[in-house]
Amino acid sequence: MNEQNNATASLLSELYKNMKMGADGIINLSSKVGEGALRDELARQLDTYESFSKKIEMQLYELGDKPMEENPLSKFASKVGIAMNTLADSSESHIAQMMIEGATMGVTENTKLLNRYEKKDVSPRAITLCRESIEFMEKSIEELKKFL
Repeated sequence: MNEQNNATASLLSELYKNMKMGADGIINLSSKVGEGALRDELARQLDTYESFSKKIEMQLYELGDKPMEENPLSKFASKVGIAMNTLADSSESHIAQMMIEGATMGVTENTKLLNRYEKKDVSPRAITLCRESIEFMEKSIEELKKFL
């Protein structure tokens, strides 16, 4: 793999983990959300997170690489954290707040990735995907504010 492909694969791998983390957060919260507008919004967001993950996965395969899943211990810790955080308050407002906090962390992490890799010799497709993921999460935050 050449230098550009290595840098592109590194960016895509990190981006993949971040998008999978967002999807996992929604999956872990789904059982706490009743029928209605918030559930519909979370389903829409989950579809988009998964769509990003598939696009990233395809770009990694084109480079001869494959996505690395998040550490199982981190996944478990996240699941437990969500369970504990919703134990006392599983209201729509609290769940929306949790999702906003998660998406804000995603925006921050993906912006760091963008800043780190934008000036490097990285595939323009990967940079575009990173920018689009940030825009998606920023819009998601705005949509979730309606449930606060």
